[in-house]
Amino acid sequence: MSMLLLFALGSNGSGQLGIGHKEDVSVPKQVVFSSEDDDQDPVSSVSRIVAGGNHTLLITGSGALLWSGDPASGSCGKVTTAANKEAAAAAPQFRAVDLSALVVGREGEQQPQPPRIRLSAATWEASIIAGLDEHGLATKVYSFGSGTKGELGLGEFIFRTPTPSAIPGFPPPGTEVVDLSACMGHVVAVLSNGEIWGWGNGRKGQLGAPDAVVNSPRKVDGINFKVVKAVCGREFTCLFGSPENGEILVLGSDKWDVKSKSPTRVPGWKEVGASWGNVYVLNGDGSLLSWGRDDHGQIAPEGLPRTKSIAVGSEHVLALSAEGEVTAWGWGEHGNCGPLGTSKSAKGQQNVIASSKYIPPGSKITKIGAGCATSWVAIEMPAEDPQASSES
Repeated sequence: MSMLLLFALGSNGSGQLGIGHKEDVSVPKQVVFSSEDDDQDPVSSVSRIVAGGNHTLLITGSGALLWSGDPASGSCGKVTTAANKEAAAAAPQFRAVDLSALVVGREGEQQPQPPRIRLSAATWEASIIAGLDEHGLATKVYSFGSGTKGELGLGEFIFRTPTPSAIPGFPPPGTEVVDLSACMGHVVAVLSNGEIWGWGNGRKGQLGAPDAVVNSPRKVDGINFKVVKAVCGREFTCLFGSPENGEILVLGSDKWDVKSKSPTRVPGWKEVGASWGNVYVLNGDGSLLSWGRDDHGQIAPEGLPRTKSIAVGSEHVLALSAEGEVTAWGWGEHGNCGPLGTSKSAKGQQNVIASSKYIPPGSKITKIGAGCATSWVAIEMPAEDPQASSES
């Protein structure tokens, strides 16, 4: 058995790091989990980390959904009691999102627990999640929070709900959601049949034609390949076909040349990501391709070591090397790229914020994450031997 510790750094004015206070930090600090949720074993693993403007969501390996940050918009779910609100404000930490409204089965029959959550995404003030149905498929899609440009996907007249609400008629029968992505104001979902559906602010064409605010999920037409992955920038969406074929298509604004500088194909890709103005493609050989905005050093620096995994934030990126070092670059004004002295950007730098060389023997860095000027590092630790503890 092993245990997982999560560390965070960066912007924290709303407590979105969940480290017990609301001060920005430039060195990794351990995340705190609410003791109320100990029965869910929240630190056993983290499968997904997503962040909005002032909130963060974690999905654990068991499918639990946790939050930290500012719940005022409803993007953290319904915080039901004054005591909970005061506790969250005084000592921010990760707590379970209230999914009790989802515990309803056929004909109102109560089920023992809410669905396991597989996927999540976040706009600036809203959260979108996909849960598993009775067949283990991600067909239960909910949204909560605030959005005046269709970000909730709940229709023309619903702008705010703190209660996770099912998006009507989505996904279409016979499909499941295999990927979710969002940026400040729009959301896209990749379906198991290779279709792309989206909602939110599509005025720049990031949700296909016609350019418009889309209040409910709409299929993106005109895609001539089966999409398996999508990533969202501030005013664009980048679609990817299978790594074997390497199809790629950028929809939306060409600001920062994010469309015009896109390669025609990216065969062999391993991971992909998008910041507000960039696209990143991690190749199977560990090399990293990036294009777009570079006024704060967002483009990957030269001489980057062979990369195992990437995490892309709003204007910065983390890379986990094959040797176990976590490197950050880009706009680090809030400490999210580590200590930078008087500079606000890690332009052309490879700022190491964590390393396997300096963690206990037998431990390893297993996951990285990045949000709106926030960075995350998960470390798997060997569990303490109870017998050894009793003998010492």
